[in-house]
Order: sequence, then C-alpha cells, then structure tokens
Amino acid sequence: PAPEKEPAPTPKEEPAPAPAAEEPPAPEHPPATEQPPAPADEPAPVPTAEATPAPEEGPPAPQVEPQAPAPEPKPEKPKAEPPSAPLSLTVEEVSENSVTLTWKAPEQTGRSVLDGYMVEICKDGSTDWTAVNEEPFLSTRYTIQDLGSGDKIHVRVKAVSASGASVPATLEQPVLIREILQLPRIRMPRHLRQTYVRHVGDALNIMIPFQGKPQPEVIWTKGGQPLDTSHINIRNTQKDTVFYIRKAQRSDSGKYELAVRINGAEDKATLDIRVIEPPGPPQNLKLVDVWGFNVALEWSPPVDNGNSEIKGYVVQKSDKKSGKWFTALERCTRTSCTISDLIIGNTYSFRVFAENACGLSEKAAITSGVANIKKTKTAYQPEKIPQRDMMEPPKFTQPLTDRTTTRGYSTHLFCSVRGFPQPKIIWMKNQMEIREDPKYIAMIEQGVCSLEIRKPSPFDGGIYTCKAVNPLGEASVDCRLDVKGKI
Repeated sequence: PAPEKEPAPTPKEEPAPAPAAEEPPAPEHPPATEQPPAPADEPAPVPTAEATPAPEEGPPAPQVEPQAPAPEPKPEKPKAEPPSAPLSLTVEEVSENSVTLTWKAPEQTGRSVLDGYMVEICKDGSTDWTAVNEEPFLSTRYTIQDLGSGDKIHVRVKAVSASGASVPATLEQPVLIREILQLPRIRMPRHLRQTYVRHVGDALNIMIPFQGKPQPEVIWTKGGQPLDTSHINIRNTQKDTVFYIRKAQRSDSGKYELAVRINGAEDKATLDIRVIEPPGPPQNLKLVDVWGFNVALEWSPPVDNGNSEIKGYVVQKSDKKSGKWFTALERCTRTSCTISDLIIGNTYSFRVFAENACGLSEKAAITSGVANIKKTKTAYQPEKIPQRDMMEPPKFTQPLTDRTTTRGYSTHLFCSVRGFPQPKIIWMKNQMEIREDPKYIAMIEQGVCSLEIRKPSPFDGGIYTCKAVNPLGEASVDCRLDVKGKI
C-alpha cells in the first residue's frame, strides 16, 4: 500500500483527469456509493485516489455523486444476451487418435457478432472439462487431435461472442477413440421408405441392411422408448437387422426409430408401420323417402374406421319375394344415395357396408323399415275416347298409275292410303290375290304402299289391284302393267 500512497499526490494536482481515467473501474467496484463516508477515514489505502479529490475540492464532490449511480450500464446487461447453443452436434469421423465433429450455427447470436466456438472434452467418469482450442474459431467442423486409443471422452461445443458463452451442445454418448474403417449407414429398402401397411394378424418380417466397420451397435426404439421384446423380436447380424412380429396388432402401428452407431458416429432411419383391419358398420341407416320407383337412403360413417381411411360404401337391396341381396351401388363415396329402377309391387330392404383399404366391414347397417313400391293407375286410359273419334275407313290419297316396263327390268307400283285403325293391304293380279311369291315384294310405310315386281316377263303384265281393308270398310285402286320384250 505504501507505493500506492506516493502516486496519490500526483492526482491531487490534476483532479480532473482522475475521475475520467477511473470511469471504467466504477462498474468493477459496485460499492462506490459507500465512499462518501470514506473521507472520514483518510488512511484507507485502496480508495486514496478517489478519496483525495473529495476533501480538497468541494465542487468535485458533486461530480462523484452523479458518478455514484454508475450502475447505469446494468440495464444494458439483459440486452447483451449470449448466443444460443450450437445445433446438430455429431461425430463425422473417428480414428485411432482423433475425432472429427460437425455442427450447425446457433439460431440466435444476440446483438454481438459471433466470435466463434470453443470445443471442450472430458474423460468418461470425470467432471473436469478442458478446452481443446485456445482461441475461438468460426468453422463448424473441428478435429480433436492427440487423443489416446481406447479413451472414452465426452465432447461439448460452446458458441462465444462479446456477450458471453452459450449453453454448450453436448454429445449424448461418449466417443470411444478407435479407428472407424467404414462409417455406419442404413440402407433402407425402397418399399419401407413409405408407410408399411399390413393387416391385423399378419406376420411382420422386415429385414433392413446396413454397413459399418467395426461391428456397429444397433438400437431400436419407439417414441424414444425401448421395444417390448416379449412381442417384437429383433435379430442383428453384421450386415442387417431383422424386425419380426408373429401376429400384428393395431397397437403395433407407429414410427420405429433405428440407429446404427459406431463410437459416437451414427446413422438413423424411421420405419412407419400401420396395421389395419376391416372397419365397423355404418351408423344410423335411415330410409328417408320412397317415391315412384325410387328410394332415398342416409347414414353416418362407422365409429371405427379400422385404422384406415374409409374409401366408400357398398349399398345392397333385397326384395321380399326372393330374399336375396343384390348390389345396387358398388362404391358410394357419400353418406347418402338414391336407388332407382325398383320393380312395382315389390317390398325392399336395404343394407350398407363400409369399405377401407382392408376390405368391407364384417357387418352391415340394415334399414329398420321396408320400402313398398306401390302400383300406380294408368294415367293414359282416358285417351282411348278421342281415339274413337279418329277412326275412319280406308281411303286412297294417291292411286296406282299405269306402267310400261321392259322385260327383265324390275319395276315398282306405288299408291298411298290412309285410315284408322291402319288398314290391311292386299295386292291382286287380275283379281287373284298375290300370296307368298318370291317374284313380288309388298311393303307399306307411313301409308305408302309399294309392290316390287322382280324381273318381269310378258306373262307378268295385266291388271294389278291394291285393296285396303279395316273394320270400318275397304277401298281399292288398280292399274295396268305392260311388259315389252327387249328391242
């Protein structure tokens, strides 16, 4: 303390610079407020430089008082938050005497610029953490050298800035220092990269290959918990792991995590299994309405979908006479439908099955009531009365005309007739009715009567008559046909 008193007089001659030079120490000595009583104790050794200006100069004393609330920087401290912890700390490679780590930058660095990272190690069983690097570095990859083969060490990484150090990111498992000849890697089969769907009662026998040297450690978990080995069998070899369940249950559905680990280096994969079964029956099936040949139905989805999305519904009908069920709608995607084309006079019941990826529900919802398709009266019976007013005897509107044709060339005779009911047409040659004769083809269409005479000869010439007959009477027309020989 004696040498500290000797320089004390020098600040007495220059009191002004003394407080300016000692402004930074003010936060380092928070009990600055206790110094007003200090002048009474002049022999105090440490605060002599601060105490000497106080007694000699009255005016500077008030200058110390404004400095007394020096805790002004204290409210700034909460603003200067340290950065958050580094992310995804993993082991990239392990050798006989080193381990290489990688990680990602922290999400938040605070107001200060990130100075870098500090890597610390601690031997397994000890709590003494030591820094590996002397100065912070900005790379997110670091190799720890000069480690002893066979050592088991814990590793953590801190992010450092002017505001302080972050909470450390620590490896979950200690790293065994020995050479990894081949990093662990899971070769998940393509069909297992999506949800693996099986039915209740099926056997699950899944093999997942992997690689890694030396022999990797294989760890199966579900929801972060070990598997129930009394129900799920796991068999591991040097190159694959087999996941086996004798009879799958709905409760076996979920995401299973597989980790293959060598000395802290690991690869992870997820196996998503869904065990499904047929759904329950639809609920609240109602016969909403019956009209004409149609029936309207409504229902609600099943309570249990069988752990699989409902694809649709199958609607069936059964008539009381046969008692057999027939499918009316193959796949109805809504919870209502209309069944049409029912048979008049029949009584129908209806049932609905739900369908998912596993198939149809074991039971169906059946309507409590039945639908009676009643007979309806013929609405057009009265129209027979005006039909009687339209009746008339046959009358030719276009007569036959005389024709001359050449031997061997087919010819046609035409005439038109009307009458109601439609009259019967009779063709005659020389007053003799023409019956089934392949030489003649008689037709009537829209009241136009025609007679085709195929390849006539002179013998086919004569008087042709067309007679029309109905219940109200008859009418006839005739013509002459001459057949000339070839010139």
